Amino acid sequence: MEKKSWMTALLLSFFVGGFGVDRFYLGYTGLGVAKLLTCGGLGIWTLIDFIMIAMNKIPDANGQELQK
Repeated sequence: MEKKSWMTALLLSFFVGGFGVDRFYLGYTGLGVAKLLTCGGLGIWTLIDFIMIAMNKIPDANGQELQK
């Protein structure tokens, strides 16, 4: 399996994270839909995800670390 890019996840989180695109990219479809329906948890979830991705604390859905 191909590793997901950390920079791509970070940019997606920053620009369209409120729509759950970062979670869809990482393979978390259910969380992506939930984030989309709640507008990124009214922005709070979006901010937390951005910080967690920036710190490289969120793996992809297969448990692999994001590739820098």
